[in-house]
Amino acid sequence: MKAYIFPGQGAQFTGMGLDLYENSPLAQGLFEQANEILGFPITDIMFEGTPEQLKETKVTQPAIFLHSVILAKVLGDNFKPEMVAGHSLGEFSALVANGVLTFEDGLKLVSKRALAMQKACEAQESTMAAVLGLDDAVVEEVCASIDGVVVAANYNCPGQLVISGEVEAIDKACVALTEKGARRALKLPVGGAFHSPLMAPAREELAEAIKNTTFSEPTCPVYQNVVAKAVTSPDEIKENLIAQLTAPVRWTQCVQAMIADGGTEFIEVGPGKVLQGLMRKIDRSVAASGASI
Repeated sequence: MKAYIFPGQGAQFTGMGLDLYENSPLAQGLFEQANEILGFPITDIMFEGTPEQLKETKVTQPAIFLHSVILAKVLGDNFKPEMVAGHSLGEFSALVANGVLTFEDGLKLVSKRALAMQKACEAQESTMAAVLGLDDAVVEEVCASIDGVVVAANYNCPGQLVISGEVEAIDKACVALTEKGARRALKLPVGGAFHSPLMAPAREELAEAIKNTTFSEPTCPVYQNVVAKAVTSPDEIKENLIAQLTAPVRWTQCVQAMIADGGTEFIEVGPGKVLQGLMRKIDRSVAASGASI
């Protein structure tokens, strides 16, 4: 079975989407529509902006979503997913790709999500850290032993887990994890504690918007970050999407579930090759490639 996977924040680069804009009238129309919906020329930043401009959450999230979704639409009849999944933000791209959300509704929700997360980041100083070379259970145990908010946030691949929380708690956890034998425990250059309890205000804000948006029956199952299994009920998809902001991204488990359910060919749709790299670490026997026009 053909599985399409969609990247999340961190995959952005200057010039992203420009080839689509220049080579496809359909893509050009969708990018122009996006500029109108967002109320600012995001294409200018995507095509010519500095890395600093692209790193702003309110820009990064819609930019990655647009690159992924427009690429899927330009692929036309060649895009026939039998299962989809997205890493964090990428879940929204996956839901447009499998017909649950319209392009316009997907973009509006992503923009709302980005602004709500930005606000939550500014309300409390927080961060994330990558932990390499330890079993998940050891990382979870250490996080539970630290005073303050620090939780496992991204299960990216075996031996690579990202933790999230208050700055002081993250610092303490990094020391304790290194003592436990982590190859590295390194703070990431992010603006806040994504996928942690500190995102609760953003979750409440996004929940309202998600509840007021129409979710249709999907054309194929989506393997959602929160539950790491196939979901086809629009109501369940909504609930999991709301929970996602404060819950961990179980990416390793999502991919393993897709393989167990018959996924044999994984195609990354969007900027960069991050997910293809993680695929090789999760299961080297499965084919992974990137979509292109």
